[in-house]
Amino acid sequence: MEEILEVRSPEQYKALAHPLRQRLLFALGRAPATTSQLAVALVAQKGNVGHHLKVLREAGLVRVAETRRVRGGTEQYYERTFRHVSVPGPAAEHTGAMFDAVAEELRRAAEEPVLVVRHLRLTEDGARELGETLRRLVHQAQDAGGDEAVHGVLVALYRQA
Repeated sequence: MEEILEVRSPEQYKALAHPLRQRLLFALGRAPATTSQLAVALVAQKGNVGHHLKVLREAGLVRVAETRRVRGGTEQYYERTFRHVSVPGPAAEHTGAMFDAVAEELRRAAEEPVLVVRHLRLTEDGARELGETLRRLVHQAQDAGGDEAVHGVLVALYRQA
């Protein structure tokens, strides 16, 4: 598994441009899963999940991690091909899909989410320092693993136009 995948190809941008594909990538960040498991977890049609997994696979964003024989058939477990994704340059077209996917997760959250939007006037140095601090906080957060509850973290710092 790559540590950081830098999105470059049109296929990768297209694959990231759909909210369900974003949600599939979120879910596969926890552990490998089958099409059926993902359909149940995301409350989606199995055929729809299968189609979107195919698009993600063709773009190189997921792969088959393992296959198992079950009841005369073959079950495929999918996993992400990366731990973190980086989109170079200015905001890409998939940003809206990513926010739609996060909004769907917030709607389904088991507890009231913490969501704060604040606008600050910052110097260039202050903005750079805040950005570095936010990155460090997120990357240093330890995953407890096991059966602990999964929490999503979304961090954004941007200069308004």
